[in-house]
Amino acid sequence: MTKKKIKGSELTIQCLERLGTELMFAYPGGFSMELHQALQKSPIRVILPRHEQGGAFAAGGYARATGKVGVCMATSGPGATNLISGIADAYMDSIPTVFITGQVPTHMIGKNVFQETDIIGVTRPIVKHSYLILSAAEIPQVMAEAFHIATSGRPGPVVVDIPKNVQQEMIDADFSGMDNIKLDVYEESIQVKPQESDIERIRAAIAEAKRPCLYVGGGIISAEASKELLQFAESFNIPVTTTLMGIGAFPDRHPLSLKWLGMHGTYYANYAANECDLLLAFGTRFDDRVTGPVATFAAGAKIVHVDIDLTEINKNKVADIGIVANIKDVLTELNKEPLYKDYAEWHAMIRQWKEEHPLTYCKNTETIQPQYVVERLSALTNGKAVIVPGVGQHQMFAAQFYDYSEPRQLLTSGGLGAMGFGLPAAMGAKLACPEKIIVNIDGDGSFQMNIQELGTLHTEDIGVKMIILNNQHLGMVAQWEDRFYGSVRGNTVLGSTRTERPYPDFVTIAKGFMIPGREVYRREDVDAAIEEMLNTDGPFILDVHTGYAEHVLPMIKPGGTYKDMITE
Repeated sequence: MTKKKIKGSELTIQCLERLGTELMFAYPGGFSMELHQALQKSPIRVILPRHEQGGAFAAGGYARATGKVGVCMATSGPGATNLISGIADAYMDSIPTVFITGQVPTHMIGKNVFQETDIIGVTRPIVKHSYLILSAAEIPQVMAEAFHIATSGRPGPVVVDIPKNVQQEMIDADFSGMDNIKLDVYEESIQVKPQESDIERIRAAIAEAKRPCLYVGGGIISAEASKELLQFAESFNIPVTTTLMGIGAFPDRHPLSLKWLGMHGTYYANYAANECDLLLAFGTRFDDRVTGPVATFAAGAKIVHVDIDLTEINKNKVADIGIVANIKDVLTELNKEPLYKDYAEWHAMIRQWKEEHPLTYCKNTETIQPQYVVERLSALTNGKAVIVPGVGQHQMFAAQFYDYSEPRQLLTSGGLGAMGFGLPAAMGAKLACPEKIIVNIDGDGSFQMNIQELGTLHTEDIGVKMIILNNQHLGMVAQWEDRFYGSVRGNTVLGSTRTERPYPDFVTIAKGFMIPGREVYRREDVDAAIEEMLNTDGPFILDVHTGYAEHVLPMIKPGGTYKDMITE
């Protein structure tokens, strides 16, 4: 029987369907038009962002909210290069994503023709793997491998570049190549099981410890190991601190929780991690915002480091016991034989740190403080919303003062720290989880970087709630100016001297996109405004004028240790 001939573009889209893709973010152009035409015959829902960067962050938001592959597509040249921040963000935070780019015809590659860019070369340092497809026959195997690589081992982004003539090539509708994945195509894709000897070494280290501390990261969430972590912490009676990416992996209100550590983490988390005699680093990478000078971090502790990525072991901090394994499997094995000890002196020391240095702020009832807004949002949503911040002071306040109890509840740009992340990532998260309350907490600077995605919210009826903590500054940079540069403002003021009101008028801008909104200037109006936002169908923007007065504290200055922590 003769197989039906189809275009390479149609074969690509049908492969995506077979790989479970239900939704993708895609902006068309001259060298991706064939793929968009094929999508018109597909059940895959296509979301048209208003900028390719918005689509890239949205795909990351979708993946962060679900653990599934986020798919994004753009044309060649400027379309492809506009994806780069989103690709780098996914790479830094280990987010499973596949980015498909159109490319000039194969016979034109390397000739600097119109809208040609070597996107494979440009993105090589920020992807797990990349493919330039030179024949339509390669498509089924490449697409299957791309999804496999994106999700296996340590997740991350994969780029698939498809020249236009390959998209137009006629080929048999044959999908057998999808079964020919080369498992050695990327070494990390092999799932690593823990050895019995590894489990015994960890157990022996715990048995010797008097002051153990769990330091866990986003790997717990990627591995879907939060339940196993909770069981382990309780049955071994070990306090838990997380990284920014690990927030939600362990409930904030649990008695063993220390919340998160690092530059703006809690006093007691930083002290516990540094004063412990055993640091159990699970699914985390010892990044600089946590450790400060790496030589002084947990200097007196035995370090057990478990990670799925071999390259992370001993990369930043030398471990006494380094284990390459899936952390869910490790915790499952450890939980088979609990080793509960009371650690009375250790827990008493931690309680004292919590009592003497709680995570709080000096309340001012005359103004709207950003911390207060986040606290009220947490109370009015019963701590059940998914929070998607931009990057800056508001991001830290969102991490500090919302009560997180579930994984995938704080979706944030951690490693790259990309301003403009919040709105499009929230868009992707809401499309992934339409039944959940998705709130983009943003700063006026970060929000403006992808403000055009308000158009996508309206046209696609995506009910993201947006709170702008509007201080008319690039707040985090201004804070550093206050602390380390004598408050000299180096282009960090966003307001306009040509108008008496805060600038711009976000509610009026939103109205132009046919999205309702409200401004808030008084503390006593905060609750009612949040309730109006939550009770309004569809997207809603809340522009809360906080002014610039608050610093994110605690703060460990760059190059400082936990003993240099600024608390006032």
